[in-house]
Amino acid sequence: MKPLISIITITFQAESYLRRTAESVLLQGYSNIEYVIVDGGSSDQTISIIKEYEELSKQKSLPFHWISEGDKGIYDAMNKGLQLASGDYVWFMNAGDQIASENCLENIFDTEIPDNLPDFIYGETSIVNEQGVIMGPRRLKAPEQLNWRSFKMGMLVCHQSMLVKRILAPKFDLTYKFSGDFDWTIRCLRKSTTIYNTHIVLSHFLDGGISKQKMRASLKERFIIMSKNYGLISTILRHIWFVCRAAWFKLLHGWI
Repeated sequence: MKPLISIITITFQAESYLRRTAESVLLQGYSNIEYVIVDGGSSDQTISIIKEYEELSKQKSLPFHWISEGDKGIYDAMNKGLQLASGDYVWFMNAGDQIASENCLENIFDTEIPDNLPDFIYGETSIVNEQGVIMGPRRLKAPEQLNWRSFKMGMLVCHQSMLVKRILAPKFDLTYKFSGDFDWTIRCLRKSTTIYNTHIVLSHFLDGGISKQKMRASLKERFIIMSKNYGLISTILRHIWFVCRAAWFKLLHGWI
């Protein structure tokens, strides 16, 4: 049996972006998917779009679960998604993000992944704008080998480009408002003994998410998370390096 993949989408007032996300899920050629949508109580056309794709999913015999209610923020909504999911793996693909290709999951599980399914699967990410146009690859390339210590260097793998065994996936820590995915990923990797690099683009990530909109607060939370996992002195030194790296990137970008 092919593993069941629970794809989880978090929405709120997402009428402009949800179709592209849901379409990328329903177009997958892979046969063992369930789709979970957790909406935060939208008042625009988001619910109508969810119901539309609920009907389309029935035509494909694709399990579809959704709720719409108030929540305590995006990570609370993600926890609700984890509770609704029943798959072997969970994959977060939020409104505006897209699975990279129609045969993405087929490529992973029909041709790439060995019979002994890994705990954690990851790959590359492309960045798209609000119109869904691909702007290019994510600046940080996924490392060849990955473990929980890798995130000393920052969020090396985009949250939308990782699949985690559901039994290993912890709840998101609601202490964090903007960088809970960073903390969650480190905790997932700490639990993972087998980690697999697909070497392919897994997602198209919509530029300008909540962590980018609240960049200062996000970086502060990330510093706290890194200090907790890697030590204060090491984290301070790493952040000096991050500043230098960012300045060098801007200099090169300016020349280009």
